[in-house]
Amino acid sequence: METVNPSVTQRVPGWWKVNGREINTDPNYSFGEGNLLINDPHVINHGGVYQCIATNTFGTIVSREARVQFAFLQNFTRKSRNTVSVREGQAVVLLCGPPPRYGEIKYSWVFNEQRSFLQQDARRFISQRTGNLYIAKVEASDAGNYTCAVRNMMTNTTVFSSPTPVVVRRDAVMGEYEPKIEVQFPDTLQVSKGSSVKLECFALGNPVPSISWRRADGNPLPGKIKINHSSGVLEIPYFRPEDAGVYECVAENSRGRNVARGQLLFYNVEHPHWVQTLKDAHMAIDAKLQWECKAIGKPRPTYKWLKNGEQLTAQGRIHVEAGRLTISKISLSDSGMYQCVADNEHGAAYASAELKVVASPPDFSRRPVKKTTIIQRGGEVVLECRPHASPRAAISWWRGSEPLKDDNRQTITHDGTLRITNISKSDGGRYTCVARNHFGTSSSSGTLMVKEPTKIIVPPLSLDATVGQSLVLPCEVSGDSSLSPVFKWFFNGKAIDFNRKEHFEMIGGGFAGDLMVRNVQLKHSGKYVCMVQTEVDTVSAAADLIVRGPPGAPEGLVVTDITDTTVQLSWGSGPVNHSPITMYIVQARTPFSIGWQTVRTVPDSVPGQMMRATVKDLNPWVDYEFRVVAINSVGVGEPSTPSKQIRTKAAVPKVAPVGVNGGGGARGELVITWEPVPEEQQSGEDFGYVVAFRLLGSNTWIQTVLASPEASRYIYRNDSIAPLSQFEVKVGVYNGMGEGKFSRVVSVFSAEEEPSEAPSRVSARALSSSEIEVYWEPVPAGSSSGKIIAYEVLFWEEGSQQSEAQKVKVVNTSALLSGFKGSTVYLISVRAQNSAGLGPCSPAFNITTKKPPPSQPPGNIEWNLTNSKIFLNWEHVKATQNESEVTGYKVVYRQNWHSRTAVLETNKTSVELRIPSGEDYLIEIKALTEGGDGTSSGPIRIPKMSSLNSEGCVHPVPARICSIMMIFLLWVFIL
Repeated sequence: METVNPSVTQRVPGWWKVNGREINTDPNYSFGEGNLLINDPHVINHGGVYQCIATNTFGTIVSREARVQFAFLQNFTRKSRNTVSVREGQAVVLLCGPPPRYGEIKYSWVFNEQRSFLQQDARRFISQRTGNLYIAKVEASDAGNYTCAVRNMMTNTTVFSSPTPVVVRRDAVMGEYEPKIEVQFPDTLQVSKGSSVKLECFALGNPVPSISWRRADGNPLPGKIKINHSSGVLEIPYFRPEDAGVYECVAENSRGRNVARGQLLFYNVEHPHWVQTLKDAHMAIDAKLQWECKAIGKPRPTYKWLKNGEQLTAQGRIHVEAGRLTISKISLSDSGMYQCVADNEHGAAYASAELKVVASPPDFSRRPVKKTTIIQRGGEVVLECRPHASPRAAISWWRGSEPLKDDNRQTITHDGTLRITNISKSDGGRYTCVARNHFGTSSSSGTLMVKEPTKIIVPPLSLDATVGQSLVLPCEVSGDSSLSPVFKWFFNGKAIDFNRKEHFEMIGGGFAGDLMVRNVQLKHSGKYVCMVQTEVDTVSAAADLIVRGPPGAPEGLVVTDITDTTVQLSWGSGPVNHSPITMYIVQARTPFSIGWQTVRTVPDSVPGQMMRATVKDLNPWVDYEFRVVAINSVGVGEPSTPSKQIRTKAAVPKVAPVGVNGGGGARGELVITWEPVPEEQQSGEDFGYVVAFRLLGSNTWIQTVLASPEASRYIYRNDSIAPLSQFEVKVGVYNGMGEGKFSRVVSVFSAEEEPSEAPSRVSARALSSSEIEVYWEPVPAGSSSGKIIAYEVLFWEEGSQQSEAQKVKVVNTSALLSGFKGSTVYLISVRAQNSAGLGPCSPAFNITTKKPPPSQPPGNIEWNLTNSKIFLNWEHVKATQNESEVTGYKVVYRQNWHSRTAVLETNKTSVELRIPSGEDYLIEIKALTEGGDGTSSGPIRIPKMSSLNSEGCVHPVPARICSIMMIFLLWVFIL
């Protein structure tokens, strides 16, 4: 069933009919749960149109129709067929004459009772529309008996006709003739979307014609098209709109050609489906019913209406127009189940609904008169009276015991509503609505209470404010003391959410609800409405707030007229934020600047009404970005979006190098130095330097060009230059645009001469096994043309070469050298150095380092802690033959976690230390020798034990014994 009324909740008995008659006696039918089962169906007895009918107390509806068809194939008649006589070369058509059938059929022919079917080729063709066999040109071998075979593809049964004898006459041979198309497709054929279409085309002729296919519009045949081996059938699967058009079959032989044409039309099949369906209707008696259903489909569906399964016809009160049903002045007999049926040749759609006609006396139980209505004095009230009644009830109103009639202030409308205007205190009281129809009378009452109107006595005022200020918009009302006003504020039409507590706060109470705006911002400009609501009325008042702030960012900044030092800027004004712009500032940024810098412009101060300026004093050949900042009386606004990066044009360099100086170097050298010109001041590509110099007193400048912009040093070499000769020097610049300025002329001296003498009276002493101190007399002042800036000490082990010597530079006439091996002979030499280089070495002399200190650390260390005193003792360290004798001991101690240490030296093997109590201490002990400090005992941790006596020991091997002793002492102390 297409649609079932949802209000039908009781069990629905169903029955079936076929071809319009009820099914009730045929034993082949059985029913179960509304379903129909056909047992052993027969093609004649059980084929037809079936429909299910469902009935309950509300009415009857029918299902959509179901068509049952059986595939079958009857036998041919056994009547003999006439002999067909044909001349050789002539064409022949053998008729099949199939028997009654239904279902998909396939035609074949059998020749002379052979087991296999006759094969089709360019000369023989079997039409699958008629079953006929076509032979385009008869040959002598075609003589024999032909039997038509018809197979039902659904039932898989085959029947054979009586044989048709074919005799080929030999008395004459048929001459050649042009093709004659005997099998062809219709002139016009509608094809539905997605279906498969087959076009048959076969021609008779001598010689045997060839068959080809084409489209009349010249477009190629779609790739999906299938053509059988004899070209007699063209198949187009999955037909689409683009496949539509005129197709041509061309039959051709040597005698001529013939063409068959047919047009395929795309036919978009669409089953009916609803776009507007029915809804159940519960209506009062005498009312007017209007139902409309709409369905779409292709072709356009037609409509019919059913009531309780029977077709409705237009008569009397009933009007049927396509999908629209109208019943005027409905009665109880019109109740029932209705169906709208939309159908076309491809199917049908059913929509169902119930019409329930109600007849009842007036009833206020579901919609009584409002119990209490509160209204302001001077206002207007509407009291509704909407009882449920069928037919509609007549309405009257009473105030107390007095009936009400229409006058200039009170009106009873056609639907029973009482309207009273210009309410006064005297209108208060009890009102009753009385409803009557011919089934009965009923009434419902309510009370009208009149209150004083609410008025805003202190409305909000329009204000101007500056960003960051706080302000209050007042709102105070007067009204009926029995009412509690509720204040609401709206900003630009949207209610303010005071729970967010960002900028807005409502202050006051009772009959005041002021709005405080804290830290006002530009976004707070707009319209503010104070709305006051009571049970009876609503009043409001509005004010405009203008917030003035710094200007918004200028817009559309454009850079034009670019030169080497100037550009032209133009822009548009951004938001003025309620305060006129007084001036603009132009800023620029380059890859070399730190952030944005204000630049000089023409005019110097850009007024607010001018939105263009010329930027001056720019550096040539530098990438610039510009932005503009607006200023008004409130403050400085946001900068504009930076302009696109531009590059100023190149120019001759305008800046000369600074810091020109020099001196030093090797003998015969003139060293000239300067500070490189920064890239932003190079003014163009191919930047370089021109170095010019001349001997003091000479008129001729010597020049050289350095093409590197990073160059900061030039060395002129000439062995004929005397040491410390005075030169005049200047450095210029150039780039691809030309030469720039030279620096001022400065004096620079050439290199001095290396020292000619070695230091004298060189001596040394071994401090330990690893340190030697060396002394010497300075080089005499006359032995060097310049100042001695350092001395270089060389030392190497006896037996190695001086070239392998280690070197140490110092500025004094002594040096402390370290890193030596103990008991080893070393050779030592010293030489002086000035800015020209190193002088000769002093004669080498040898010195032997002292023996190394003992490698054995102090052992068997014992300690005793009493209050703030630590007593330490240890075993004496014995030096070996190759080690320095022990002269004493060094005790190093410090608080744990502290870096500052204290040192105590002694020539004994014990010591007493006085330390504060309450801190951990770390202690180390080393042997003292002339070869240096011996190996450390390693850190000894003395734990803090305030006011306690404790002991410890440190042994190199059985540390477990010390641990046991400590545990024992602690145990004794605890006891």
